[in-house]
Amino acid sequence: MPRTLDGQITMEKTPSYFVTREAPGRIHGMSPDTKLIVVVRNPVTRAISDYAQTLSKTPGLPSFHALAFRHGLGAVDTAWSAVRIGLYAQHLEHWLRYFPLSRFLFVSGERLVSQPAAELGRVQDFLGLRRVVTDKHFYFNATKGFPCLRKAQGSRRPRCLGGSKGRPHPRVPEAVVRRLRDFYRPFNRKFYQMTGQDFGWD
Repeated sequence: MPRTLDGQITMEKTPSYFVTREAPGRIHGMSPDTKLIVVVRNPVTRAISDYAQTLSKTPGLPSFHALAFRHGLGAVDTAWSAVRIGLYAQHLEHWLRYFPLSRFLFVSGERLVSQPAAELGRVQDFLGLRRVVTDKHFYFNATKGFPCLRKAQGSRRPRCLGGSKGRPHPRVPEAVVRRLRDFYRPFNRKFYQMTGQDFGWD
């Protein structure tokens, strides 16, 4: 990490940190006062989105449900990373061995899309920053299905998520979605209890 002067905040983003076993100990060893921001979304939607991204890079992949379940529609296959990542309560338990809950801010991926300024307001508060980013900084891009940042002063065009975001998801049978919802429900409820936040995924 670069040196940080008084009055500065250094940020780093890597989606895999939250699910990597070694990450909490390493980060704590480097800086035990680190503030941690975790963006979470409905684990069923997240798994389908993960699959869509992999499918775009690896055509010919088996179907979503062939990967999500063992032996047809048998037990959910938690060895598949697209499923395992959504077990947020298990990942958080590991992090709480190193950091108190007060060091975390859990951001709703759904609200980040539907109310970006409000969620970023929470981020600014958590980091002790003045609320500078507001509704006026966003517009909704109907093609992407996501909010984008309006053109910054001195910039030629608005800032939007990259080409890998906002792609259409493959159609997954409702029975498969229902089974995954049922599977994640107890993990989601435990996560709500641990964070004191109901994300409304059930």
